[in-house]
Amino acid sequence: MNENYYAAIDKMEKANVSREYIIGWASGFLQNPKREEQRVNDAYEAGFTDGESKNDGNFDGWVGK
Repeated sequence: MNENYYAAIDKMEKANVSREYIIGWASGFLQNPKREEQRVNDAYEAGFTDGESKNDGNFDGWVGK
């Protein structure tokens, strides 16, 4: 697996980023299909978008949520 993936997840967990954001980010990074519509929320959607673009520096708005 990609070392950047593990480093990004570790960095987000240590920063106490929203669990939903992390799950969305990981799903987007791994190119998994999105959750079904009723289970998607703002944090997941933002994480998924950032994960798709491999952006691990845009999680500041989800710290502590």
